[in-house]
Amino acid sequence: MQFRYLRYFVTLAQTRHFARAASACGVSQPTLSAGLNALEQELGKRLVERDRRFIGLTGHGEAILPWAQQIVGALASMNQTISVTSAHLEGEVTLAAIPAALPYVGILGDALLRRFPGVSLTVQSGTSREIERRLRAFEVDAGLTYLDHEPLTNMLSIPLYGERFVFVARRSEALDGRNSISWQEAARYPLCLLHQGMQFRRILDARLSHLGLMAAPRANADSNVSLLALVKEASFATIVPDGYANLLSGLDWAVFLPFEEPDDLQRVGVVVVDREPLSPLVSAILTVAKSLAAPE
Repeated sequence: MQFRYLRYFVTLAQTRHFARAASACGVSQPTLSAGLNALEQELGKRLVERDRRFIGLTGHGEAILPWAQQIVGALASMNQTISVTSAHLEGEVTLAAIPAALPYVGILGDALLRRFPGVSLTVQSGTSREIERRLRAFEVDAGLTYLDHEPLTNMLSIPLYGERFVFVARRSEALDGRNSISWQEAARYPLCLLHQGMQFRRILDARLSHLGLMAAPRANADSNVSLLALVKEASFATIVPDGYANLLSGLDWAVFLPFEEPDDLQRVGVVVVDREPLSPLVSAILTVAKSLAAPE
C-alpha cells in the first residue's frame, strides 16, 4: 500500500474538498483522484462518495479513517525523529488554542521559538471540543485549553496559569474611579458574550448559576475581539478572561473591572495526546511548557 494514498485520503477527509486536498498534498487534482482510486481498489471497498465534488466518506471510509490518521501521524513523527540531531530541531509545531487562552500565545510562542530556533509555529483557534478532535486526528501537535472544567481524557497536561473573569464596559461617569464590580450589577448591563459552544461561556454560566443569576446576552459571538468591538461601538458590556485585560490595558475607551466576589482560578495549560513515543516536536513544546509551568 502506498503511503501517499493514505495521506491523500486523510487530507481529503480533513478538508472535504478535492482541490484543497490536492493543494495541501502538493499534487494535481487528477493525481489525488487517481491515488484515491488506487487505494479503493487495493482495499476492495469504496471509501469516498463523490459526484464531481466531495460528498462524504462511505461507511468503510469512516471506519478506516482513524487507522489512516494514526499511520500518517506516526510516519510524520518518524520522519521528524530521523531529521533531529542532538543540537538542532526543525519543523512546524501546530498549536490549537481556545479563544480565552490566545493572549498567552505570545508568551508560549516566544519561549518555544527562542529555545528551538529551527522550529516554526502555526496557531489555530478553536473550541475545547474542536481541539480534542484535532489532537486525536493528528491535525495539531498540542492544545492550549482548560484543564479542570470538562477535562480531556488520555492526555498529558502542563498547567501554565490561572484565569479569572473580568468585566469590560465603555468608560462612563458611573464607572469612573471604580476598582471592582459585583456580579449582580454586571448582570444588569446589556451584555454580549461568547456563545454556549465555547467552554468559557459554560464556565461563566455555571458561576452565575451558583450565585442565583443568569446571563441573558443580547448578542453572542465566537471571538473576544468581536465582543470588544461591540462594547466599543454598541454600548454593550462583556465578561472576558483577565488575560485580555492584561493584553489590552491602556485602552482609553474601556474599563476593565475585577469582580468583588472572586471566582476560583480556572487552570489553563498545554495538552497533548498521551501516546508513545512522543514526536520530537511534541516533546519540544512540552519541554517549553514545563519551563513556564505555574506552581501547583
